[in-house]
Amino acid sequence: MDTPSPSEPIGGKRVLVVDDEPRIAEILTAMLAEDGHEVDTADQGLLALGMVQLRPYDLILCDIRMPGLDGPGFYAELERSRPDLLGRILFVTGNRFSPEVEAFLERTGAPSLPKPFRQEDVHRCTQEMLRRGMESFTAGK
Repeated sequence: MDTPSPSEPIGGKRVLVVDDEPRIAEILTAMLAEDGHEVDTADQGLLALGMVQLRPYDLILCDIRMPGLDGPGFYAELERSRPDLLGRILFVTGNRFSPEVEAFLERTGAPSLPKPFRQEDVHRCTQEMLRRGMESFTAGK
C-alpha cells in the first residue's frame, strides 16, 4: 500500500471521539465525517476503554477534563492495556496552559488541539497524525 502524497487527504479511517460535552463531540464528529472518516463517540473515559478493546481505531481524539476517568486517566489505562494506541491519541483541551495539563502533555509527548478549534485545525492535526501513523506502518513492513 502506498502512502498518499502530502497533498492528498487521508480519509476512510476509524476515529474515536471521547468528550463529555455533547456539542463538542457532535462538532468533532461532523468535521471528521466530512473528511471521510467513520466516527464513534464516547462520553466518558471508561466507556472509551471498553470501545478500544472491541474495535480497532486509527485515531482517538480525547478531552482532557472529564468527570470520572479523565484524559490522563484514560492515557494511563492505555499505557497498561493498549500501549499500541498511545501514538494515536490527540488530546483536545481548553486548559492547555494549566500547570497540570501542561505537565501531563510534556511528560507524555502527546499532541494536543486547543479549544476553541476551527475545522482547519482539526483537519490539519488529524491529517498529520494519520500520515505519521501510515509512515510508521509502511516503515515497519
